[in-house]
Amino acid sequence: MRIIDSPTCTLSHVVAEIGVVISQDIGDRGPCFEHSFEVMFVYGVSGGSFRERTSRELLCDAVALSAKIAVWEAQRVAVVAEVERRCTREDHGFASTKGWLSSVTVVSPGAAGRIVELGAGLAEHPAVAEAFDEGRIAFEHALLIVRFCTKPPKGMPAEALPGCVAALLAAADGPLARTDGVRTAIAKLEAIFESDDQPASEDTDRNELYVSKTLNGRVAIRGDVDAVTGEMLLTALSKYSAPQPASEGTPDARPPRQRRADGLAQLLSMLLAFGELGVEGGERPHLSVHVHARDLCQDRREEYARRTRPADNTDAHPADPADLAEVRGIAWSPWMGPLTVNTARLLGCDANVTAIVLDEHGAPLSVGRTHRTVTRAQRTALAARDGGCAFPGCGATAAWCEGHHIRHWADGGPTDLDNLVLLCGTHHRLLHTTDWEVTIGKTRHPVFTPPASVDPAREPIRKPIPGRSRSEGSPAAA
Repeated sequence: MRIIDSPTCTLSHVVAEIGVVISQDIGDRGPCFEHSFEVMFVYGVSGGSFRERTSRELLCDAVALSAKIAVWEAQRVAVVAEVERRCTREDHGFASTKGWLSSVTVVSPGAAGRIVELGAGLAEHPAVAEAFDEGRIAFEHALLIVRFCTKPPKGMPAEALPGCVAALLAAADGPLARTDGVRTAIAKLEAIFESDDQPASEDTDRNELYVSKTLNGRVAIRGDVDAVTGEMLLTALSKYSAPQPASEGTPDARPPRQRRADGLAQLLSMLLAFGELGVEGGERPHLSVHVHARDLCQDRREEYARRTRPADNTDAHPADPADLAEVRGIAWSPWMGPLTVNTARLLGCDANVTAIVLDEHGAPLSVGRTHRTVTRAQRTALAARDGGCAFPGCGATAAWCEGHHIRHWADGGPTDLDNLVLLCGTHHRLLHTTDWEVTIGKTRHPVFTPPASVDPAREPIRKPIPGRSRSEGSPAAA
């Protein structure tokens, strides 16, 4: 429930409410920020020192606190939305709600702007507001859905919006939902209602790159490029920005931003010295785009119209957008995610095309059993099936992953797709050193079973694959 419901609520109530949003949920009614946070931390360890908690209790505390924080975040968005609706410069002394919030709290101006934007959008879309208020969808995913609703595809009729919202909420629901999955669902809806307009993500006229010398003798780089250029950049950087553990196994201590900067320096050095890049994952860096052959060869608009228009009704609306399982019409790049098929066709005019035969579940068919190590063709097929590290919750791209034998080669396991899974180094070691198990499910996709120490019920889980439907990613579908 939204916490500002009374039309007689005064400004002082609205502002004070921000100070007690957290404390209200755990029994304290005081408006003091400091005291609220103290109570929150005490609650997080159930009244005792966290050092006295068992590992299992700490895990449960972290999950419970995270769930409550999600609800408190929703309450803050609701309060700020009411401030935006009701308060003026005379009330809080700032030109905007964004400026006020970022000045009286530790929230950055950018984050404050997103809070204000989401609050305004949720007021117009109660189904999204309900899911966000209940903590079922993340802040970022709620904002993506609101932005889609605020500026839908030009070809989408107004009556299709509820079905589209239902589809996006399904893609965003739950702990395993990832931003790439929500973006893919949006891309599929845009493919259904496609127009002649080029998506902003692929518009090269918007590209910008600033390279300037600073007063302290360094160079500042800032840019904004289209998805294809971004894919090329991230692919080229991948080999040189991946974590590099020390020889004795110590993890790479560099943060991602430093690894990327170091990788850029190595990349430029290689290009200037040799004019070419090294090898990663068994092949030279190149631009990869996954696209269904049917979409690559056919005109999407004609094909979709043929599938959705009844013979006796030329004015029929498109099929229910809430069912995205059979919606094609998008391509997929390993780093940047969804691309339009038109862009894939453009890239395909000057490219080597690798054919991968898929079964009815979208899993690549077998490409051989004779090699101990994973072949290049198998890596390509695994990347198409797993979309990177297949472990639930991991976002490692395929270039940073290894092929893992589910049944070890030494135990008679074949180097075949039904005995292989793509894993990053961290989760590859996890499978070899803990009681996590992986199998290939009925749809020929990896299914992971946690040890009893993680989940006493040992419920199987599967990572939703970008570009696939949420229903394909559920344990029941495995």
